[in-house]
Amino acid sequence: MAQKKKTSPKAATAASKTLKSPSTGAKSKAAAGSALAQSKTKKVTSKKAATAASKTLRDGRTSAKSKSAAGSALSQKPGKGKGGRP
Repeated sequence: MAQKKKTSPKAATAASKTLKSPSTGAKSKAAAGSALAQSKTKKVTSKKAATAASKTLRDGRTSAKSKSAAGSALSQKPGKGKGGRP
């Protein structure tokens, strides 16, 4: 199923600032890169980028801009679809 969500302009700006910051960690930059890549395309977040985004959100040292970008990337991870337990 195609992903319908895209990174908002506000989240894309936060992602760009996260990538430009020299003090930002690798996991935050991975999540920001994923979010930025999805701003004008139909790409979805990979499992690796989703893991980095999740760790970014849980890290207490992460800035609000990095968390915004990580949240955007994580929200665009493909779901497991319908089904599961009856």
